[in-house]
Amino acid sequence: MDSLSKFARQKLAEIKTKGLYRQTRPTVRTKAGGTARKDGNFISFCDNDYLGLNHHPDLIKAAEAASKKYGAGAGSSRLVTGDHPLNAELEAKIAGFKEGEAACIFGSGYLTNLGVIPVLAGRGDLIIADRLCHACLFAGSTLAEAALKVFRHNDLDHLRDILEKSRNKAGNVLILTDGIFSMDGDRAPVEALSDLAREFDAWLMVDDAHGLGVVEDGHGASFKRGHRLDVPLQMGTFSKAVGSYGGYIVADAPVIDLIKNRARSLIYTTGLPPGVVAASLKGLEIIETNPALSKKPIQKAALFCTRLGLPAPQSSIVPLILGDLEATMAAASKLAAEGFLITPIRPPTVPDGTARLRFGFSASHKDEDILRLVDVIKGKRILP
Repeated sequence: MDSLSKFARQKLAEIKTKGLYRQTRPTVRTKAGGTARKDGNFISFCDNDYLGLNHHPDLIKAAEAASKKYGAGAGSSRLVTGDHPLNAELEAKIAGFKEGEAACIFGSGYLTNLGVIPVLAGRGDLIIADRLCHACLFAGSTLAEAALKVFRHNDLDHLRDILEKSRNKAGNVLILTDGIFSMDGDRAPVEALSDLAREFDAWLMVDDAHGLGVVEDGHGASFKRGHRLDVPLQMGTFSKAVGSYGGYIVADAPVIDLIKNRARSLIYTTGLPPGVVAASLKGLEIIETNPALSKKPIQKAALFCTRLGLPAPQSSIVPLILGDLEATMAAASKLAAEGFLITPIRPPTVPDGTARLRFGFSASHKDEDILRLVDVIKGKRILP
């Protein structure tokens, strides 16, 4: 055994001992009511296809037509020859929908945050992030080489304290938050965060991967009652509610121009395939013209919460935090035996002691399946 394999085996043994070993398993998702095949037939409540657009015939037709016209792939990075005409169309579409001046699209949401954050913050600057921000926001912050401070989840007083003590010692200050927190389903207090950022001359960046298409008539967590809040950096993905793939950042035109000139995860990455971009365009069009569709995921989540006596959901994501790792794994197995696919969420994705079942609700879920899921949870005594 060479040293590399030995190293890998030792690390894997540690992971298995802690009960944190993971494996990829082929999953076939279908368009009928969130069904999926993964070592059996299930109703899936653990993906992010919040509007059921993954299998929408218009998205598929758009992807096919674009692939026939422009090819299966982009061929190179966007700054070489990979900037097919659909990219500019999608950037204009998402910028308009988010009421910003301009946008830049990336290969994924993760690549967006890896690229954007180091462009805007570096040595001598300060990044302040919510403790429960998505991992890619922290990854981008590490690449930025700026000082990083973390404030308690949605704790505005703690954030203010950090700003009061640290703002004058830093150059630029970037505040990072999710719009909808992916593992807890709660919303960030974006309006109050915006006020704080303005008061201390900081820049607020909201990762709205799980808000676009779901809250505020689909416009996302940076909006309130039809009006865009003062959020200079609106980031998100096309891989959840939009039904396709890719990431984006919406900002003022000079900011986007700078990002296109300096973001390494854009400059050194092959552009998105034309079919993927075309599908995103069609998905955004459906969201923009059908606000009633965007209300359905939270309506489905509310049905689930009401029947289980849980607090009203703030998004399409509802966690049942069981805490104990073995109990969480056992609960997922019980639900699978009844035909429900809910992947258990374990550390390090969530903090130690907070293992959970994360339920993601989609417009495509049938009410009768949700009610049966509730009955199984009650019958199996899965509630914490």
